[in-house]
Amino acid sequence: MKGHLSGFTALLFTALLFSYHAQADDLAAQIDRFIKLQFASSPVEIDVRVRTPAQQWPQCEQPQLALPPNARRWGNLSISVRCGQERRFIQVQVQAMGHYLVSARAIGAGSKLTAADVTLKTGRLDTLPPRTLTQTGQAIGAVSLRNISPGQPLNLAMLRRDWVIKAGQPVQVIAQGEGFNISGAGKAMNNAAAEDNVRVRMLSGQIVSGIARHDGTIQIAL
Repeated sequence: MKGHLSGFTALLFTALLFSYHAQADDLAAQIDRFIKLQFASSPVEIDVRVRTPAQQWPQCEQPQLALPPNARRWGNLSISVRCGQERRFIQVQVQAMGHYLVSARAIGAGSKLTAADVTLKTGRLDTLPPRTLTQTGQAIGAVSLRNISPGQPLNLAMLRRDWVIKAGQPVQVIAQGEGFNISGAGKAMNNAAAEDNVRVRMLSGQIVSGIARHDGTIQIAL
């Protein structure tokens, strides 16, 4: 009888261990899908690596995943994972391969950039300085705030760009998350160029923060 119990205990332990790994693998897959969904309409190639040890992951079949508002798109991120009343933050590394903008030649401070001043290069976006430009349209027409060497990655801090949103202007706010897209109206509280942070007072009186897009809309992440 003792031998049977010992064998049953071993089988039970194996089943529990298998279940734990199955749930852990499922959470990693859900995080991978959640991150890649943020790039559904982007040509950027994404590789998601979960850094938090599996022993620290919450365990449930349908966790609620979320990114902090205005979180970076790649690099080291913290994902909120909620299972019922339990909430934990899972650390992930998002490696991104795509195009970014570099100077095609030496650019002097005060120069207005043209198409001949910039070119696209392909590489790891997550290893570049914050706010590096990824589209030619983000630089053309902007004025350089400093001398820029040939081949140097261009970022928002180097340039003065035209406002796409002005304080007091009515704006459309778009909130995106996993499987949903919500929009609302409000008024901008500060001037902003494309990719700048902007605060918006919604019609309800609530104040939210988001990122100004080239088309004049504000995008926030939930």
